[in-house]
Amino acid sequence: MNPESAIDNRKALINVLTGRDSADLAVVNGGVVNVYTGELLHNHSIAMKGELIAYVGDAPGDVIGPDTVIIDAGGKTVIPGLIDSHTHLADCKYSPFEFLKRSITGGTTTVITETMEPFPIAGYEGVTDFMESLMGQPIKIFFTAPAMVSISGNVKIPGKDILHRLLSREDVLGLGEAYWQGVMQRKDDFLPNFMATMDMGKRLEGHSAGARGKKLIAYVATGVTSCHEPVNAGEALERLRLGLYVMIREGSVRKDLAAVSGIMEEGIDYRRLILVTDGVNPVELLEKGYMENVVQKAIDIGIDPVKAIRMATLNPAEYFGLDRITGGIAPGRHGDMLIIPSLREIRPEYVISRGKVIAKRGKLLAPPRRHVFSHHAFNSIAVTREIRPSDFIIRINNIQGRVKVRVIDMVTDLVAREHIASVPVIDGVIKTDIESDILKVAAIDRANAPGCLFTGLVRGFRIKRGAIASSSAWDSSDIIVVGTNETDMAKAVNRICALQGGAVVCVDGRILSEIPLPIFGLMTEMPLEDLAGKFREMAGFIKGLGCPFEDTLLTLATLTGAAIPFIRICEEGLVNIKDGDNLKLFPA
Repeated sequence: MNPESAIDNRKALINVLTGRDSADLAVVNGGVVNVYTGELLHNHSIAMKGELIAYVGDAPGDVIGPDTVIIDAGGKTVIPGLIDSHTHLADCKYSPFEFLKRSITGGTTTVITETMEPFPIAGYEGVTDFMESLMGQPIKIFFTAPAMVSISGNVKIPGKDILHRLLSREDVLGLGEAYWQGVMQRKDDFLPNFMATMDMGKRLEGHSAGARGKKLIAYVATGVTSCHEPVNAGEALERLRLGLYVMIREGSVRKDLAAVSGIMEEGIDYRRLILVTDGVNPVELLEKGYMENVVQKAIDIGIDPVKAIRMATLNPAEYFGLDRITGGIAPGRHGDMLIIPSLREIRPEYVISRGKVIAKRGKLLAPPRRHVFSHHAFNSIAVTREIRPSDFIIRINNIQGRVKVRVIDMVTDLVAREHIASVPVIDGVIKTDIESDILKVAAIDRANAPGCLFTGLVRGFRIKRGAIASSSAWDSSDIIVVGTNETDMAKAVNRICALQGGAVVCVDGRILSEIPLPIFGLMTEMPLEDLAGKFREMAGFIKGLGCPFEDTLLTLATLTGAAIPFIRICEEGLVNIKDGDNLKLFPA
């Protein structure tokens, strides 16, 4: 907004408050949650002029005129619009349009999303294309620039010029999460970007999973300001004591709220605790909702309702420096608010954003804007040759019988450790050992070194037949595939290339299930209901193959990630996250 318009808006508020004009919209007879003082103020009114709040109090008088649209809250509760301050909208499979249709009706009026996912695939232009898809929407969307910690040497961190261009934008609030191991291992690469971010007065998002003691302190000393990785009360408290804002995840990647809520027993100050999703998959978004579900769960597990609401409104707004415009119901702020049945029931009957009613009783009144993505976004897979079954053969000379190899051992659906296993060798070729659950896993670069691939071994997927592949792979430009045999692996990968992105299940040479993801190989414009149906269908097929993981596509994506311990894979080989070293498939 230009300075003259901003001045005119403030003059309009003064005119309303001095009787020269009247409000455009007023909510009357409500119980207003004041997140600044922690009070519930009964029989209050809120009057808005344009997108801003002009008046909050119990005696509006001539602030309300004959042309003012009046909403009678009928004694119900009015709270600020909800904020999700850490998510990954480019990694949730649905388009921004479909996301906004569902999240708006649930009462989310501000979102801060990472932009790391398009960067290794399409660079600066891909990031800005993604950002443009979320501009000009009924709610406010902000971004963090990609820090880009990756195990792949083909993925570069943003250069000084790109970072400056992104951080110079008002809608970019900081540098996105930078995994602590990578930062510690490559200080000379990352610290200049950290300093540049701080020099511009913007936030440094942290990711300190597994760090403790002096390692955690060293990471905090780099300047990071938050962490969303604590999985229990002890980890949360340790980070709070070091001055970090702690973001508590309750989404599809992890659900940490119940475990971290034990921090209530410590009697600590809640002002640096923030509720976030870290991303919600299509099924959960459709069935459970968005931030309203997170705040409701916080209340249900015993967190004081006003504190829970503050953790999803004022706290994140203050952290990102947005409290001058949102996060609370006060004069001069944007008219972002919800009318809910009661303080303990986060079920919005009205959703108001920037002074306009955008949803009423679950019905969307202000449809989001559809974005036309670039040609490059729909052509992000640059693999030009057909992938052959022979590409996944692992050869070893002069060995017959069995040989020891490094295996990615899935301890959980997300965490993997190194395992040394003895596997069969026939005619100099390593074979999968389905009975021992040792399968093949491969990463194929699709953008930076197209067709470059590496094949390793993995344990824990437990499938007895076929292959599962996806073009959504964390911190990389890879397609990732796990399979019992090379033929199905090749067929699955080639199908993804034909789709220009997606997830595929192939068994006995037949595609059983597929989800096209043609936007950067990460997202689809498919309606949310249809997408959720395909997710359920694919999950059913994968379960039928024997896989125990709740969200196998998420597990696949993490195999290339630099964020989660301990051993990962990319198109260049195996990597030990602890020290960043490459690991040989065959141990010495």
